[in-house]
Amino acid sequence: MTPAINCARKAQVNFIIHHYEHDSGSTSYGLEATEKLAVPPERVLKTLVVKLDAAQLVVAILPVNSMLSMKSIAKVCGARKAEMAEKFEVQRSTGYVLGGVSPLGQKKRLKTLIDDSVKQYATIYVSGGRRGLEIELNVLDLQSLTQAVFASIAQ
Repeated sequence: MTPAINCARKAQVNFIIHHYEHDSGSTSYGLEATEKLAVPPERVLKTLVVKLDAAQLVVAILPVNSMLSMKSIAKVCGARKAEMAEKFEVQRSTGYVLGGVSPLGQKKRLKTLIDDSVKQYATIYVSGGRRGLEIELNVLDLQSLTQAVFASIAQ
């Protein structure tokens, strides 16, 4: 089991594990998940790690068919500038490889923001901690497990 699945089990929230055969040639891990699981892209979320003011790391969770607004996330976090974290920073802080970064069970607890567009869904899908593995759970359970704040961060 992955740290993400262990986290959900330990918290005793309801969740469903979904497996699919990952295609190593896929250019978008999130969109690949939507296609292989036949789920609307608005319900499959990507987990991005962002660096604020060249120092602090935060986690952004938003639908895979959306783009993260760097201006919005910086404003919500009270920073002047936001940029994507480097690959090594993502792996070091989360314990996951790119394409399999889960918001659950990360090595370091980082400030987390969830795009408020997903509040309308009963359940959403997040990475289970490796490519080809998704966890379906209630969005409020995701918020609780990550201690996240809902904010408008997608453009």
